[in-house]
Amino acid sequence: MIGNRRYKMKMQENYLERIPVINNNIIWYVKDNLVVVEIENEGIFNRVFQKFFGKPKTTYIHIDEIGSFVWLLVDGNKNLITIGRLVEEKFDEKSKPLYERLSLYFETLLNGGLIRWGGTKF
Repeated sequence: MIGNRRYKMKMQENYLERIPVINNNIIWYVKDNLVVVEIENEGIFNRVFQKFFGKPKTTYIHIDEIGSFVWLLVDGNKNLITIGRLVEEKFDEKSKPLYERLSLYFETLLNGGLIRWGGTKF
């Protein structure tokens, strides 16, 4: 049981040492101090939905205050530990549970193709 706990701690440490990098192929901007990401709805299925169901050609993702702060910290140099410390410094209790939220946030960005981990390709 103790070995399992150590393994989990080691995995968490390694994960937090990862460096996120924003995908250069996406369009994003800051509006009213919040990040907005533009996603082009491409592909055959999206064209069908656009034509028959009125799905927009572009989806706009409006990121909340903490997410926008984190997004702007992603520079290809800072790891999750450093980003977490800066988030905690600015948002304190509002950011808790900090690293669980950061992990989920970055996994969501990764799965959406908005970021990659440093040392990997899109």
